[in-house]
Formats: sequence, C-alpha cells, structure tokens
Amino acid sequence: MSQRPGAVGVRIAGTGSAVPERRLTNDDLSKMVDTNDEWIVQRTGIRERRICDPSKEGTFTLNRDALKNALAAANMSGADLDLVIVGTCTQEMNCPSVACRVAGEVGAVGAGAFDVVAACSGFVYSMNIADSLIRSGRFRRIGVCGGDAMSSVIDYQERSVSILFGDAAGAAILVADDNPDRGCIYQQLGSDGRDWSGLYLPRRAAEVPEADRDNPIRLGCLRMNGREVFKFAVTRFRQIIEDSFKATSLTADDMSQIICHQSNIRIIDSAIEKLGLPREKVFVNIDKFGNSSAGSVGLCFDQLWRAGKIPQGKPMMMVAFGGGMTWASGVWNI
Repeated sequence: MSQRPGAVGVRIAGTGSAVPERRLTNDDLSKMVDTNDEWIVQRTGIRERRICDPSKEGTFTLNRDALKNALAAANMSGADLDLVIVGTCTQEMNCPSVACRVAGEVGAVGAGAFDVVAACSGFVYSMNIADSLIRSGRFRRIGVCGGDAMSSVIDYQERSVSILFGDAAGAAILVADDNPDRGCIYQQLGSDGRDWSGLYLPRRAAEVPEADRDNPIRLGCLRMNGREVFKFAVTRFRQIIEDSFKATSLTADDMSQIICHQSNIRIIDSAIEKLGLPREKVFVNIDKFGNSSAGSVGLCFDQLWRAGKIPQGKPMMMVAFGGGMTWASGVWNI
C-alpha cells in the first residue's frame, strides 16, 4: 500500500503478562457447585483457571505487573511512555482509572492514561487505538495492557459462569518506527448494543431487564445467556477472520499466528474447521487459564512472543469478541 510522506510505522518493542499463583481446578469447582471435570472439559476445554487473592491481588496489580514485565522486555522505563491504555471491565474503582494507577506505579508520570471498556475485546481494542495514535504523530511510545480479575465479579454458587472465567493480564509496548509498513495494517472495531443483556454486569436492580428478573445470580456479578452468546460468537468470530483475510489479501498460510480470544474451545474449534485454519497457527491456552476476558489475547500474545513464534517479517492476527456486544480484529506486520 502507498504511504503518505513522513508516515510512521509501529513496532512492538516488548511484551509482558501476569497471572495469579492460585489455581482453581475443575475438581475444586465441583466442591462449590454441581459440576465435574468431565462436564466442564467437554463443554469448554477448561481444566483450571488462575484466581486472585483479593487481599493482595486484583485488576490493578495484574495490569501493573504485566506492564512492568513488558517494559523490562523492551529495555525501557515507565518514564519513556507518552501514554498508558488499559483494557478492562473489572476496575476496582470507576475513578481513578486503572490506567492512571498503573502509570503512576511504573513511573509514567505526566503520560496520558485511560481505560477502554470493551470486555473481552479490550486488549485488541486498545492495541488498535494505540497503533492509530502513534501513526497520527501525536504519540511515540505507548504502553498497552489488557487484564481482568474476573473472579471479583463471579458468583461461585452458580454454574453457568463460574466454570468459565479466570484472572490474567497481558501488555505490550508500542513505539514509532521509521518503516511505515510496520504495525497494524488492518483493523476492525465493532459493536452491537442491541444484544447487551446477553452478557452484562448489573450493579443495581434497576439495571436488570424484565426478562432476567428471576436470575439467581447476585447483583454485582456477571450474568450471561450462554446459548445466545455462543451463537453470536461462533458467527462473529468467523466473520471477522474472513473480513481480515479479504481486506488484506492474506491467507492463513501467510500468518505466523492467529491469536484468538480464549472464550470456549468449541468456538475456537468451529472457526478452525469452518475456515480451514492450520491448527498449529491457532494458539490455545484456555485449558490452563480459562477465559480471562481482556487479559486473554494479551496473555496469549506474550506467551507466543517469548516463545519466538511471532517472527519479524511475517504478519499475525488478533481476534476477539466480548460483552457489549463487541468485537475487534487487527492484522499486524511485525
């Protein structure tokens, strides 16, 4: 593609992630709700997930630690950053933002900071926004995080959501590059708010739709219409991958990795089968970490980056969907 004179590209200088030490296995859950390991694995692919100790861990600490690890990998300090973006939907407080607290902790004093609330799409939304801001010339070094402590909003007396979610955060450092062809070459951000009640987190009774008034899940905890979300995800996931290939004239063979949100193994398998994707190029860690919402894609990205599976000179794709309903994709020249 042709570039305007003076155009800048975007380079990923380093990545990081953070997960709690505590593991919540399917056998642990079977002592809390009516379920068992075989039932959970068959329907979700999950065997265990990481859970925060609320006395010392949470959304803020996960994103802080992930960004610190990314800065170390990039050989940078927080003072080098112009901006910090955090994708999350489990903020401990509405004010200040998680991003402000993270920026303060890593020494990014004076940098801009804001949260992006797009649920499980949060990291991909934030990466796309950061790429666009660097290309605009307004910023040169941005720390991007995506992370959620989903355990803080889960009713562990209810089976439909408690088996799915875990806690994690991922981060990346994006910097301006002289090669304008480097960075995100195609991106999509989308939403359909008409279906918001399929996956939502009500704080007050007045926020609960009439049709969901008998739901036993406590206020302040995540609610999900699993069947409707599954149908949405299977269809939308396939569409945004197809759209990305069509818009870039690339194929799955051209990609080093297709990094999918870790929602449910059946959703990932459906995309692999319907689109004929090479299974070795679709990373899966849901068995060990569950669905960590905005932390999902960032955690996968860091694990792949550190394993050397995202080489320079070959494109890769990030894809996610989440509550809202939201979806996002990004094709990157690394």
